[in-house]
Amino acid sequence: MKLSNTALFYRMEREKAMYWLSTKKAKIIMLLPTLMIYAVFIIVPVFIACYYSFTDYSGLGKASFVGIKNYVAMFHDKLFLIALKNTFLVLLFSVIFLIVGSFMAALLMNKNFHGNAFFKMVIFAPYVIAPIIIGIIWGYILNPNYGLVNSVLRKIGLDMLAIEWIGGTKWSPLSLAIVFTWQVLGFHGTIFLSGIKAIPGDIYEACDIDGANLLQRLFYVTIPMLKETFIINIVLVVTGVFKIYELVYQMTGGGPTHQSELLTSYMYFTVFTSRRYGYGMAIAVAILLLSILGSFSYIKITTRKQRS
Repeated sequence: MKLSNTALFYRMEREKAMYWLSTKKAKIIMLLPTLMIYAVFIIVPVFIACYYSFTDYSGLGKASFVGIKNYVAMFHDKLFLIALKNTFLVLLFSVIFLIVGSFMAALLMNKNFHGNAFFKMVIFAPYVIAPIIIGIIWGYILNPNYGLVNSVLRKIGLDMLAIEWIGGTKWSPLSLAIVFTWQVLGFHGTIFLSGIKAIPGDIYEACDIDGANLLQRLFYVTIPMLKETFIINIVLVVTGVFKIYELVYQMTGGGPTHQSELLTSYMYFTVFTSRRYGYGMAIAVAILLLSILGSFSYIKITTRKQRS
């Protein structure tokens, strides 16, 4: 059927518009507002923090340049070293708990069983709860004096297991890692589930023909096919741990005497309580560098292993 002149005109205009939208110039123009917002709220504050990290600024008055004095002071600051140790312990526990737990959760979510939708909702629900609320909830659960966990343990005669889960110098990193795992398990499980869904079904059909059992399918097909997904999840865990603040603030407050501080919470204390703005910005820069270094190191190691 022959198109009318009007229809032909609109068709040509639509084709021109589609062509323009596919050009590099159009993509840059459409991305420009987002890039400007990102620059204003992310990039610029990073450079401002880097500048103040080389000063003795206290939040008021004029900042004086002190060079790398703030960075040198970190290695002599016992509280910073404690926060650094606690952060790496939380990171270690979180990587183990989260990667294993979220992968197993993804395997369950991939199965068709009655109540699967409810299971997915329960797993993902903590991720949409505000971290400060999660800190309040788990603060009551793990409180060593009147918390739910220790109360139950004492009632069933296991007083020796009623330990100081939070607020102490020994178990706080483990407790924070458990709570953090509970909070983001559904998010990481969803990423794993997306990776599992992307594996071609023909591969599993070939495994069935060859007589492979569930464990063989898991270790020789599923896990190797999810290498990129594992990298993404571990990088997100690393960056996520270096952003934990609300859980520490609400569950332990960094106590006793800052023994349960993480790097982020200690940075907050240094800036807003001690009023050592320059030193606090130096800690913030150190956190940024550690998260970048940890993420890129892991990516480099895993990609090198894949090539060899």
